[in-house]
Amino acid sequence: MGPPGSGKGTQAKLLADRLGLIHFDTGRYIEQVVHNKANQKDKIIQEQKKLFDSGKLCSPDWVLKITKERTTQLAKVGLGIIFSGSPRTFYEAFGYSKDESELKHGLNLKKQKGLMDVLEKYYGKKNIFIFNIEVSEKESIKRNSARLICSICGTQILDLGKLKLLKPGNAEILKCPFCAGNFYRRSLDNPETIKIRLKEYKERTQQILLEFKKRGYKVITINGKPLPEKITKSMMKWLI
Repeated sequence: MGPPGSGKGTQAKLLADRLGLIHFDTGRYIEQVVHNKANQKDKIIQEQKKLFDSGKLCSPDWVLKITKERTTQLAKVGLGIIFSGSPRTFYEAFGYSKDESELKHGLNLKKQKGLMDVLEKYYGKKNIFIFNIEVSEKESIKRNSARLICSICGTQILDLGKLKLLKPGNAEILKCPFCAGNFYRRSLDNPETIKIRLKEYKERTQQILLEFKKRGYKVITINGKPLPEKITKSMMKWLI
């Protein structure tokens, strides 16, 4: 867990590769669903698309539904999971909310099992590790504003100055150095939208971390400023 640009996706991918886990990138999963042309006529998904593209969090009940379904599928076949960006709200985590402001973001939210209930059922509380990656607001805006993502393998590029461009003929084409896929910039990665996302994180996600601690989950705070490899090593010490 952590604010936008803290490195959640990068660390989840690195740890998944090292430990044989399934990386469940909730943000990317939601993005694929709301931008899928096959869902253009689905009114509920189109409502979620407006929220997603504006930088606001999607409705907690809808996100909880799709994440629980996918998590249960993976757990039933014995696969370990690493999330990047879930759960994002108190409701998604626990199936109910004590915050009236959060209830405004959902439609007729009813108490149900949250994502943590599903994880405890299949994995046990002792096997749930929560990493809180911290970066400053300034660093968050800087990273997100510069980020490009490969449409094929998901590789992220933050510093274009260090990336060599392919030059077929006279044209410069930016291609992924790993799979040669095309890069794209996410619709929500612009400075103004990032500020909204940071506000959403502070008001709706940070409170979950406090509740995790109260409920006895392992919450490990990680400095998100060092190079990714150093951050991965500090996380691995808790997992092996």
